[in-house]
Amino acid sequence: MRLKFTKMQGAGNDFVVIDGVRQQVALGPEALRRIADRHFGIGADQILVVERARTPGVDFAYRIFNADGGEVEQCGNGARCFVRFVRDRGLTDKDEIRVETVAGIIVPRLEPDGRVTVDMGAPVFDPARVPFVTDSDALVQPLAVDGTTVGITALSMGNPHAVQLVEDVERAPVAELGPRIERHPRFPRGVNAGFMQIVDRGRIRLRVYERGAGETLACGTGACAAAVAGIRRGLLDSPVTVAARGGELTIAWRGADNPVCMTGPAETVFEGEIEIGGRTG
Repeated sequence: MRLKFTKMQGAGNDFVVIDGVRQQVALGPEALRRIADRHFGIGADQILVVERARTPGVDFAYRIFNADGGEVEQCGNGARCFVRFVRDRGLTDKDEIRVETVAGIIVPRLEPDGRVTVDMGAPVFDPARVPFVTDSDALVQPLAVDGTTVGITALSMGNPHAVQLVEDVERAPVAELGPRIERHPRFPRGVNAGFMQIVDRGRIRLRVYERGAGETLACGTGACAAAVAGIRRGLLDSPVTVAARGGELTIAWRGADNPVCMTGPAETVFEGEIEIGGRTG
């Protein structure tokens, strides 16, 4: 099977975007892992498949696959690349679209300056819905990781996050603690592990060890989760500039059940075609 693809990036978080509207797409885990492989494939943190909408009043649907071939619920940087892709490919002429994901409907909007704003929906702190195993409703909870206890805020931005404060994000043990938190038994579906350094009340530095992808240069939902956790804890004021290794995002949240809005870049890197096996794996 020969597939056309577009390589895109948002703040360094990179994607292979595949048009499933104009071509037939049937990819199993092995094929997805090959596409994401940076030595034997195209290379990407996630693979995004654009599909026709299945719900009235929605413009598109899309599926998100991590580099390990597993499907996930949400991807903030991917959502920004999504709206840029469908506009650039002539699949829509709208500046704002409604997109169906596994986690629900999101509303990305192309801004006049070329950046993209995404309504990511309201954050979820209910442990059962994250999901996070606990008998406490405390905002900051202890998490035992290989003999070390860290304080985390667990929440969902359509996918699960565990955000912890660190003094210096560059010295944070992301490579050591990240995979252990990702697979911690108190997170039944795994979790994205965020390491947040507060610079001032309107700016943070962030690194995220993503579930199924490892540390990435940026994580959109991770940026949302970190900013929301900081605002909820009284440490930050909206809007928050989130500086990741791949670039900056702006996160705005008015609190309570209001949606989180994320603004940032979305750029095409290159286009091509790849010969790939069918539904393998």
